[in-house]
Amino acid sequence: QVQLVESGGGLVQAGGSLRLSCAASGITFGNYAMGWFRQAPGKEREFVAVIKWSGGSTYYADSVKGRFTISRDNAKNTVYLQMNDLKPEDTAVYHCAAGLQFDNRGGGMSYWGKGTLVTVSS
Repeated sequence: QVQLVESGGGLVQAGGSLRLSCAASGITFGNYAMGWFRQAPGKEREFVAVIKWSGGSTYYADSVKGRFTISRDNAKNTVYLQMNDLKPEDTAVYHCAAGLQFDNRGGGMSYWGKGTLVTVSS
């Protein structure tokens, strides 16, 4: 059974930082691209960042480029999202996802976590 469990969300003031984690089980983690997506209230889910199975390549949405960093630790089956200089428009439920494809929009994800809420106050 595949499980992706996110943690690290919370309430932060604008300009602050948070680090999200996603622990994976039930998959051969090193074979999967891992992505982060977010869904704000009343909006569709959107791509945030993706990292290749080896960790050597990453892509970001334009809205987070330069502020967010995706990384992974294959020994711990965990992917991270370091979020700096947070803005109120970053408020959303953040989901991690796993897939065997790797592209610049995080397409082809097969497994999804339930998400962790990030709230950024102004």
